[in-house]
Amino acid sequence: MLRRRRAMWASTVERWAMAQFVFEADLHGLLKLDTPIPNAPPARWQRKAKDSGVPGPSPAAGLSPMKPANRSHSSSKTPSRTPGKPGSKIQSTPTKAGGDRYIPNRSTMQMEMANFLLTKENDPAEESPTKKEQQKAWAVNLNGFDIEEAKILRLSGKPQNAPEGYQNNLKVLYSQKTTPGSSRKNGRYIPSMPDRILDAPEIRNDYYLNLIDWSSQNFLAVALDNSVYLWNHTSGEIIQLLQMEHPDDYVSSVSWIKEGNYLAVGTSNAEVQLWDIQHQKRLRNMISHSSRVGSLSWNSYILSSGARAGHIHHHDVRVAEHHVATLAGHTQEVCGLKWSLDGRYLASGGNDNLVNIWPCTQGDSGDFAPVQTFTQHQGAVKAVAWCPWQSNVLATGGGTSDRHIRIWNVCSGTCLSAVDAHSQVCSILWSTNYKEFISGHGFAQNQLVIWKYPTMAKVTELRGHTARVLNLTMSPDGATVASAAADETLRLWRCFEMDPIKKKEKEKANSAKSSIIHQGIR
Repeated sequence: MLRRRRAMWASTVERWAMAQFVFEADLHGLLKLDTPIPNAPPARWQRKAKDSGVPGPSPAAGLSPMKPANRSHSSSKTPSRTPGKPGSKIQSTPTKAGGDRYIPNRSTMQMEMANFLLTKENDPAEESPTKKEQQKAWAVNLNGFDIEEAKILRLSGKPQNAPEGYQNNLKVLYSQKTTPGSSRKNGRYIPSMPDRILDAPEIRNDYYLNLIDWSSQNFLAVALDNSVYLWNHTSGEIIQLLQMEHPDDYVSSVSWIKEGNYLAVGTSNAEVQLWDIQHQKRLRNMISHSSRVGSLSWNSYILSSGARAGHIHHHDVRVAEHHVATLAGHTQEVCGLKWSLDGRYLASGGNDNLVNIWPCTQGDSGDFAPVQTFTQHQGAVKAVAWCPWQSNVLATGGGTSDRHIRIWNVCSGTCLSAVDAHSQVCSILWSTNYKEFISGHGFAQNQLVIWKYPTMAKVTELRGHTARVLNLTMSPDGATVASAAADETLRLWRCFEMDPIKKKEKEKANSAKSSIIHQGIR
């Protein structure tokens, strides 16, 4: 009886131990992630292999689909046929394991070199310079590189290429171009404040007069009521050149000859005076007009003057009978007058809203007739300026009822461009340093505007005058613009300052030209 109980107990213990062993084995199998799960649906790679008819690897071989290095993709194909479309093509899967994961190839990693470098760091022994040079030479011969410069872990194999059509979102985010609003413009610096402010007391607030001019010898002539003052920009000296004899008379226009040693002065009593600046002496007084002379312009020894009656007179200052021609093309006051730089054409603007282009020589009939007449302006045209690098291009600006700036080709008679300035245009000057021009304006902003040519884009606005701008003139170096306004101030703006490197190159080129001219004269 006792023996039977012992046998039953032993059998029970054996069965319990076997059940415990089986439980532990099952638990261990569940905890191992790289073994196939029993009674589980087949994996995707197994289904693909079964559908393609190629015998897949046995689960007993210990293979896992999570290890791309142990899988073969060369024979597996993904069906891309759409049900109901028999003519669709079958697209094969990539032959390389791809995606966004990069699993390095252990064979291309220099594990031995990394182990050597790690153990070498822990070695405190110091070596002589000679021994170090020998080791460096051996390393270069054996490995092809210096081990001192080698990294602890370096991958010598090439990375896998991304599949076709893959795009990195971070690369798109950080390599895209900046938006136009955030991009910085590489424009030159233009000071928004004037370089100097000079007082101009009793300057006449008359749109039709031309009261300032800057000479090639750096003298600024300013007409203040019945007097003319000269300001030396270099030394700052101020000279009173003249004062009208009668208190009711006033100076209505001033203009320098190209050489800068003579100044022409137009007056309200219809006189045109010629002054020698060096001796501060009046050379002659030319009388031919019947009304005030509001505009003057030089062409070599010919001085042209425009009067309120609408006539333009040519004066040859070398001879006693100075009045050599009369141009009759305006019915009202001539307020804008300018010879082209090559001396071929004279542009005149009047209060009759007309712009006339006159030739330098007489016609076949012996009279002067305009070669072009522009009638597009709807207001008085005082602002006329010739382009310094295109001799046949003229810029004109209209008064309060027009407010437009127009660019003309005087040869063809076409209007190249027009822009609405939104205010009275009092004066226009072309820059000699940049492809730009500047315009002076009246109500309501009383500002100066710099325009890009030929796009007619607005570069910047210069504000500071509290009353309308009357006239503009430019320094001989082309860097500074002087503006005279009805607020009785003269403001000097350094708005066309040239880059120092370009300035030196320009001066060098000018000196080379002058030396060639002197050699020719000799």
